[in-house]
Amino acid sequence: MVDKNSITNWFTSLQDEICDILENTDGRGKFIEDAWERPGGGGGKTRIIADGNIIEKGAVNFSAVYGETPKKILDALNLANADFYATGVSTIQHPFNPFVPIIHMNVRYFEMSDGTWWFGGGIDLTPHYVNIEDAKEFHTELKAICDNHDPDYYDKFKTWADDYFYVKHRKETRGVGGIFFDRLNDKPKEEIFQFVKDVGRMFAPFYKKMMERHHQDNFNENNIKWRNLRRGRYVEFNLVWDKGTKFGLDTDGRTESILASLPPYAMWPYKYEPDKTEQKTIDLLKKDIDWINKKA
Repeated sequence: MVDKNSITNWFTSLQDEICDILENTDGRGKFIEDAWERPGGGGGKTRIIADGNIIEKGAVNFSAVYGETPKKILDALNLANADFYATGVSTIQHPFNPFVPIIHMNVRYFEMSDGTWWFGGGIDLTPHYVNIEDAKEFHTELKAICDNHDPDYYDKFKTWADDYFYVKHRKETRGVGGIFFDRLNDKPKEEIFQFVKDVGRMFAPFYKKMMERHHQDNFNENNIKWRNLRRGRYVEFNLVWDKGTKFGLDTDGRTESILASLPPYAMWPYKYEPDKTEQKTIDLLKKDIDWINKKA
């Protein structure tokens, strides 16, 4: 039976699986766990890895919170007044090497005491330097997962990701996109949960490949400056546009855990002029790119 307890238990196992794969791939960094409780009900486990061989800072967070739904959430989502339960796993990794991409994934479940429920989630790749072959591989794997559940999912959720992971004030996408979905409840709960599981399980094996493929790529101080500038764009999105950040803060979530997704270092140079290689990446930060068929 798929209910909030079985979903919550699976999310805790997903957190363990992701942390094990990332630790083993990094080879030095170890996750530290910080368990916390939410005053209004529930809590979570924040796990942070730092100063590894490959990962400079990463977070893999689990939460299961419940209680009275804040009016701000009721109004924003057009919901009837009822108590809520929300659980999920989110992860974000910031590597040292500028040629290893940033990656984000989250899967989540939400229900209310009046019977309302849905799943949401997403995964997106944010390279400091866009590598077309990596983007092609990423989207090919995502499409295979989507097609296994619904032939309409990939196109629909890719477009949703392009629109969602968009830094409006910069007029550029956060990276090469991925998939994004929310309030998904149009099929039996068991079917949607299986899709969510497949998305969650895809994250760590794919990122393991990116870490192993690029962590020994040569880089210089200029590459680090560009990495930190691109991290700055990531910060801007998370603090200005990300609905997950806003939901966490609006439900009195734990601020340290919510902001664990931010990089350890970022920079905002005034009127930065990109070089030719950097400009190539900027030119690819666009919506509606067919990455699967994109030529390098």
